[in-house]
Amino acid sequence: MSSRSFSRSTDDFNDFNTLHESGEANDAAGPDGPVDPLDPNGLLAAHGWDDGWAAAFDGHDGLVPARVVRVDRGRCDLVTAAGPTRAESTAVPGACTGDWAALRDGAQPRLEALLPRRTAIVRATVSRDSHSQVLAANVDTVVLAVPAGGSLDAGRLERLLALAWESGARPVVALTKIDRAADPDAVLDEAAALAPGADVLATSALNGEGLDALAALLSGTVVLLGTSGAGKSTLGNALLGEEALATGDIRAVDDKGRHTTVRRELLPLPQGGVLIDTPGLRGVGLFEASDGLGQVFADIEGLAEECRFADCAHQAEPGCAVLAAIESGALPERRLTSYRKLLRENAWAAARTDARLRAEEANRRKSITRTQRAAYRFRDRQR
Repeated sequence: MSSRSFSRSTDDFNDFNTLHESGEANDAAGPDGPVDPLDPNGLLAAHGWDDGWAAAFDGHDGLVPARVVRVDRGRCDLVTAAGPTRAESTAVPGACTGDWAALRDGAQPRLEALLPRRTAIVRATVSRDSHSQVLAANVDTVVLAVPAGGSLDAGRLERLLALAWESGARPVVALTKIDRAADPDAVLDEAAALAPGADVLATSALNGEGLDALAALLSGTVVLLGTSGAGKSTLGNALLGEEALATGDIRAVDDKGRHTTVRRELLPLPQGGVLIDTPGLRGVGLFEASDGLGQVFADIEGLAEECRFADCAHQAEPGCAVLAAIESGALPERRLTSYRKLLRENAWAAARTDARLRAEEANRRKSITRTQRAAYRFRDRQR
């Protein structure tokens, strides 16, 4: 499949319609396979549609399935079985790139509902309140773009990994700009030690190192995550096979650096599947990521099972396997410090969320009480 970029411009939409009309999208359904009445040309299948989504869509009579490509304020770009379209999304304010949705088609298309998400990448909002932000939905693989040109930011990588594992998707660490690393093997070993259970690859968009190996790991819906300046968009262009993502002509500037992707978009990959590019993350706040932390720090949690006491805090208790591993050099002390820090942050976020939900429920009950009292007063006046 040729890779095409969705945008607001008519030219880009026409490009994707050309892909659709040429029959390239039909290959996703298979020449001899049964025709899906919701996706007769295979265009939705090329964007991740399958029997599971068809079953989830059952009951949305009079509507058509669509995948969210990009979200703006009150409107969003989508792909349907008939091609790309733009629709009003005010009725579904939580729509996110990657969502599957029920669309009311017509002269003024309107998003009516979202299908239940299989996976979602969620972080705490930058404002540090008790709310969360969904970065991408229904993702199969999360590619974490981590620059290898300087010293590796271990804490940032652990945070990104926690987000990825918690989402339910498979994380892949792509060490970008490996051609700038003084000791590439050392950086690769360090990253692998921080990412148990995840694939870690050294890549360079400059000389092509590792790109074929990375592409071979990608299928379904892939999302790129990374901080500003990590080379995320450059890596995305290398995977897409064309300059589809801006790397310098669109800039949003802040005091922590520059990033070139300013919104989330979904683009077809040449080998099949789709890629979601995201803006560079200024902050990677955890939001109820207990399972993700357990995956990231599986080494510590595994050692903790060998401690003499089940409630060992790994401070100074006798028979602590975690402290013994630190003393022997098998476990870096920095890693235990990071584990404790992220556990505290995650617990704080969970407590804030619980408090907000309790307050919202209290306000809801008060509103019901006020409504009932008003109804009683009205009834009494009518007597």
